[in-house]
Amino acid sequence: MSAAPKAKPAPALLSVRNLVKEFPVHGGILSRVVAQVKAVQDVSFDIGRGQVLGLVGESGSGKTTVGRSILRLIEPTAGEVVYDGVDITTLPPEAMRQYRRRMQIVFQDPFASLNPRMTVGEIVGQALDIHDLARGAERGERIADLLQRVGLSPSHARRYPHEFSGGQRQRIGIARALAVKPSFLVADEPVSALDVSIRAQVVNLIEDLKDEFGLTVLFIAHDLGIVEYISDHVAVMYLGRIMEIAPARSLYTNPRHPYTQALLSAVPIPDPTVKRERVILQGDIPSPLNPPSGCVFRTRCPVATKECGEVVPPLTERGPDHRAACIRQ
Repeated sequence: MSAAPKAKPAPALLSVRNLVKEFPVHGGILSRVVAQVKAVQDVSFDIGRGQVLGLVGESGSGKTTVGRSILRLIEPTAGEVVYDGVDITTLPPEAMRQYRRRMQIVFQDPFASLNPRMTVGEIVGQALDIHDLARGAERGERIADLLQRVGLSPSHARRYPHEFSGGQRQRIGIARALAVKPSFLVADEPVSALDVSIRAQVVNLIEDLKDEFGLTVLFIAHDLGIVEYISDHVAVMYLGRIMEIAPARSLYTNPRHPYTQALLSAVPIPDPTVKRERVILQGDIPSPLNPPSGCVFRTRCPVATKECGEVVPPLTERGPDHRAACIRQ
């Protein structure tokens, strides 16, 4: 896949400010809170209307927690999530229900996210029933249309999830997310559980549906090649913090943070005559129960100094709309 031309900056549909999510750890006879898992720490970014923000990083970096906190599938500990001018973290349940129509998610595991006891028609139609969007013949027509839009047949509505391949099940999940005509979609590693041969098909489907439905997308993934292809901007996370955020082309051609440089050095080049110098990171990602002081990446950073353990580096400008959190770069 070759990278598509990226859109010009657009007004933000979603603004995340200083997002924090901590999970309490209980222990002792009385199950008191003895520690906090610091899954997400001080995360801020904007997503322009109709654009795609790719969110990348190693497993355990907090990407999925960010996506689910934005949708309030898990409640943020602190921070703001401003959607179309409204801070949805302050909304009561009844008011939040109206926003759930406008904000949907496609989960990583297409089999685990689909009820095996429900037919595809029941799965896709459930959202229509919950929000009272269509009944009777109109409901059936909407389901058939959604299945066709994601590349399935209307006759598949009578089948069960176990009768489909992984790629087809992910298409069902996408159809379910689109049933309520959302304007914002969290794609939580939507291709990581799929065979390599069909990943491009699903990514191209999301790209086409984004244009057709006017979607704004937070695309969470490990595969930096796919993220470059689909994203307008890319944010790199490590141990709950944003290390770098920039337009996709700027980040891939001129990465400014050592962690981003290490990730990109591992991306294969489809040309055996071209050699890339690898940046090998030592050790494993630390535990979010006890993250390092200062810069959380310093324990694996090849250019870290003593000062890196004393200061939490802020995201600072390194170029046009390009920010990185490093005191050395």
